[in-house]
Amino acid sequence: MFNAITHSQLYVLDQDEAVDFYVGKLGLEVNTDIDLGFMRWLTVNVPGAPDRQILLELPGGPQMSEQTAEQVRDLVTKGAMGTVILTTSDCRKTYDELLVKGVEFTQEPVEQPYGVDCGIRDPFGNHIRFTEPKTA
Repeated sequence: MFNAITHSQLYVLDQDEAVDFYVGKLGLEVNTDIDLGFMRWLTVNVPGAPDRQILLELPGGPQMSEQTAEQVRDLVTKGAMGTVILTTSDCRKTYDELLVKGVEFTQEPVEQPYGVDCGIRDPFGNHIRFTEPKTA
């Protein structure tokens, strides 16, 4: 039936601030930035991997009422709206580089059965993990 996942979505509270964080600090690249009138379609991806994008979306219309959007914004700030997991070839080096850039960590790098893993938060409250997968 299906053969790929092309987009995942995160709610953010400010798309320009999201670009500053996801591109400026994490090193992702903007794939698409289009004003559709009713919303701004803003996606980012890992450099060189445009086949898997993250939609950085503002809570709101047309798919939700203002009351629902307010509830979603509240859940975002509480960190209750999902997680993105990225991979890196060197978790501890990436940790050091992001620490210098002022990224907020929720967990320092730790050995896990699947590799080295740590956690950060974006400026809005979303959880992001990055992992250095264990090699065989």
